Order: sequence, then C-alpha cells, then structure tokens
Amino acid sequence: METQSFTFQDISYNNSFDFSWFLEMENEFNGNSEKMSRKDTAESLVNGEDLKNNGFKDIFSSLLLLDEGAAKQEEQRPWLTGFEAFFEADYKERVEEINATYLCSEMEESGNSRRSKRPRKSASVAASSSTVSAGSSNAGVPEPGHQRRLWVKSRSKDWWEKCNHPDFPDEEFKRAFRMSKSTFAFICDELEPAVMKKNTMLRDAIPVRQRVAVCIWRLATGEPLRMVSKRFGLGISTCHKLVLEVCTAIKTVLMPNYLQWPDENKMKQIKDEFEFITGIPNVGGSIYTTHIPIIAPKTSVASYFNKKHTERNQKTSYSITLQGVVDKNGVFNDVCIGWPGSMTDDQVLEQSAFHQRAKTGQLKDVWVVGGKGYPLMDWVLVPYTHQNLTWAQHAFNEKIWDMEKVGKEAFARLKGRWACLQKRMEVKLQELPAVLGACCVLHNICELRNEEMEPELKFELFDDEVIPENNLRSMASAQARDRIAHNLLHHGLGVGGGRGTAFL
Repeated sequence: METQSFTFQDISYNNSFDFSWFLEMENEFNGNSEKMSRKDTAESLVNGEDLKNNGFKDIFSSLLLLDEGAAKQEEQRPWLTGFEAFFEADYKERVEEINATYLCSEMEESGNSRRSKRPRKSASVAASSSTVSAGSSNAGVPEPGHQRRLWVKSRSKDWWEKCNHPDFPDEEFKRAFRMSKSTFAFICDELEPAVMKKNTMLRDAIPVRQRVAVCIWRLATGEPLRMVSKRFGLGISTCHKLVLEVCTAIKTVLMPNYLQWPDENKMKQIKDEFEFITGIPNVGGSIYTTHIPIIAPKTSVASYFNKKHTERNQKTSYSITLQGVVDKNGVFNDVCIGWPGSMTDDQVLEQSAFHQRAKTGQLKDVWVVGGKGYPLMDWVLVPYTHQNLTWAQHAFNEKIWDMEKVGKEAFARLKGRWACLQKRMEVKLQELPAVLGACCVLHNICELRNEEMEPELKFELFDDEVIPENNLRSMASAQARDRIAHNLLHHGLGVGGGRGTAFL
C-alpha cells in the first residue's frame, strides 16, 4: 500500500482516523533503546537521579545540539511521513516539559538558599513590602503626601535659627558675623544664583542664608570645623564643603565687581585723596605684604618656612604671602595670594601680575607707595633707608610712612575682622587662595558699606620688612624722589603731622 506524503505544517486529521496504531508504535519505540537513542536521552533526563549524578547542564546542552541538528535535517528534507510528524510533535512536548521541570527545581533551590542565609523580616517591614507589591505598576512611585526619608543624624540648629530670626538684635548679629544684618542680606542676594541648591526627594536643600552664614562665621571666628558643625547643626564635612563653595562663589561672582584695579576716573579720585593728606602727587595706592600661617605642607617645606616668625615666636612657622594694594580708605584694588613665606616682599612683587601690568605701561603716571621692604622703581615710591638723612629726606619719609600706614591698617582690619587669617586653617594649600580672596572681597564690601569694627577686634601686625639687596632699580625714579622731597620741604608741606618733622 502506498503511503501518502504531506508536510508537517499541513497535517490535518478527520474523525475517522484511528490513533491506536500510533500509540502502539510509540510504545514499541519507547522500549527499543538501540534504535531510538534520542528517545533514551529524553527518558534519562526525566529521571531525577540521572540529573544529579551525570550533571543536567551537560546533558541539556547536548540535547539542545541534537535538537538543532534535527531542525537542520527538517529544513533539508521537504517532507515527513505522518508517523514522523507525530513523533516530532511528541518529542518537542516532552523536551518542553523537561525544561519546565528543571527551571522550577532551580528556582526552588535558589529560594531555599536565600531564605536560609537572609534573616527574617520584621513584621513592619514585611507589611510595608506587601503593601508596595500590592500597588502593581505604582509600587515605585511614592503615594501622595508620602515622602521618602533618608537617615540623618539629629543635630540642634537652635543657635542659627535664633540668629536668623527677624527679631534677633543687630548688635549681636554683627558681633557674630562681623557685619550688619543688612550687609549680610545683601551678600546673600548677590550669591543666591551661584550657591542655591534644589530640594530632592530625600531631603530639603540647605537654604542660601545658612550656606553663606556657615562660611562667614567660619572666616570671622576662625573656629575649627567641629565648632561650626555644632553651631549650625550640620555635619563637619558638609560645613567644610559649604565654606569652600561659598568662598569660590565670592571669588567668582563678587570679586569682579568689588576688587578690581580702578578705571581712569576712579584713579584720579584716589590720587586727589592721597595728595590732599600728604602733598605728594600721582599716588594711586599703598602696597603692603603680610604672611598667613599655614600647616606644614607635604612638599617644598623649606619654601614655606618663615624664618622671621620662627625666631620671634620660638616655634616653627610656615606661611604664605598676601600682597595687596589699597586706596586711601583701605579698600583693596589688587591682591596677589599664595607665594611661599620664605620669599621677601620684593620677590613677591616681582612675581605678581601687578608687576607684569606695570612693566607693560599700565601704571603710567601712577606711584604706588611701599615700605622699605620694596625697591625704588619707576612706579614704586619708597622711603630713604641710608643713614644721615637731610631735612628734606626726613620730611619725605614722614609722608611715605603716613601712606604706608594706610595699607598696614587695612591689613590689620582684614586680619582683625576675619580671624581665620590669624591662625593655621584646616584648608589644603591649593584651596587657600580662594579663601583668602573671599576674605579680601568681604573686607571691601564691609569697608564700602561703612561697617565699623568692634574695638576688641583690633589686631596688631608683626610682619618683618627685609631691605632688598638692590633697593634702587632706576636712576630716574631716584631723581624723581629727590624732587618730591625738595618740593615738600620748600613748600612747607613737610612740616607738622609726622613722626620726624617736629624738629623742622
């Protein structure tokens, strides 16, 4: 009898077809292990003991390879007999059953191991997790009115909340922050775009006023970070980060507006003010250099060693320099920050950007008055330092000392107002320029807004001046100085008001 062929996809059965013959053939096939090796492999996979002893994964991978081979053979031959088609369908069904059995057993074993290692959840945690799982697609979204919480150590903010209250006395506020409440509010408004942060789902951002207050109180008092942390109810690392962020914002946002070399009109005003009090024309500022104590650096220690301070205090001292040029009111117009403390005043000046601008002719017809630690140059006017001075030279020195005093007092107010400059700071060496620059800018804002200092904040400077080896850099400047001294004496401008002119 000829067997009719048909494709596997087109198999169709009618109600008159007898399936008993196929069942008998299947039973025969199951019992014949030599002829049907693939069937034996499937039966061995069903046996759990074989899975444990022989390794299911290797057998399963082999079975998949056989399955892939069968698929290729199916693609190569265009037809299957009815019996082969039935067997292929039965075989695939059994393989799927084996796969499902293996996956279920693996999941059950992994679940048991996790339950044995992980401690049992508390009733409250279990209840909350069940509540979240019941929310289906909205499980990861917080419910209305419910906020996610982050564990934060509880710290008292009573002191800051008291200072920030509108009824807090202005005198006490000024004693704490070295400025009035109005000046503090002005600085906060200027810095708000640069330091403001947004709230998050975990916590609210620190307000701008508190951020600025942390920085200013730290600069004003020089207290260690642990004290700042207690005052404002914040972490120590958070306070350190806030100080640096606000100092950087002050240097970036406020310095271009409040610490710049004056323009032509402003310079003329400064010249007139200095000439009015001394009689010396074309003086555009008073220059002074002070030292800021630092912790011994890890590299180039000898460069930062301050010999003069070490000898005076009988204690090893390291420092960096702060050079500044101020006007008649003690407002900084130029600063140079960060050169090692072993350098002298004239060496710091030669390395500053201010010196480079002078060399390019930007200080034409302008004198900058300095002490005996600076050399006499075409734009730097210093006192006579040799012995046996004439009356004219004495008179000239008195006027120079008066203008030098303006710069020195400005630095004394700077260090008195910002006590962090009086002691070693908990700041890295590379971060100090931003902190010192912020102090100078805040000093200018206080001076421009007529913020008076408390008498107890007065600070006396101890900066030793070293006369340069070559204190005469220009013969033209020496002749100009002699003419100024002669005019002061013969026009009566050198008489009175000085330390050494009374005898005239």
